[in-house]
Amino acid sequence: MSFTLPQLAFAYNALEPHIDERTMEIHHSKHHQAYITNLNNALAGTPAENLSIEEICTNISQYAMVVRNNGGGHFNHSLFWSILGAEGGTPSPELAAAIETDLGGMEKFKEEFGKAGITRFGSGWAWLCVKEGQLIICSTANQDNPLMDIEGVRCGNPILALDVWEHAYYLNYQNRRPDYVAAFWNVINWNEVNRRYAASL
Repeated sequence: MSFTLPQLAFAYNALEPHIDERTMEIHHSKHHQAYITNLNNALAGTPAENLSIEEICTNISQYAMVVRNNGGGHFNHSLFWSILGAEGGTPSPELAAAIETDLGGMEKFKEEFGKAGITRFGSGWAWLCVKEGQLIICSTANQDNPLMDIEGVRCGNPILALDVWEHAYYLNYQNRRPDYVAAFWNVINWNEVNRRYAASL
């Protein structure tokens, strides 16, 4: 079984002006495709080629770095595309209540999640995860993700992700990562985040 590039639920220009069409096209069709090609090549002919990407990530310490980097890249981007959308929406009553209880409310959540993305040195990701029924904010370097069985990385089941690699924003925002992080709140598909939250409980 080979991994394939997931189709987007929206057009490349659907998230403008917050995420521009050219960035989306390159990010999805070039960067993500490269991770998939490299991952398929690394797994070809091994027992792992029949595993799901989640199964690979949760046991990533068993694999070579090429699988960690490209498997993480595939999982992370697949999740990222799913929680983006032009329709917006709002957190479900259940998720909103958890944000209030676990993270101090929506504004505090946005502040802390934004900080996780802005202060991630170099390339990486910001995450909202569910761990033992509670919401947790964390960040990971490069293409690591919270599913991975690596010291200091595993922090729960991710339900929201923000890519802060420069390739995710540089054409439009250059070095202004804080502006990109602020714009992200305008293009979240909360219906998918709500679904992931409910499934994580």
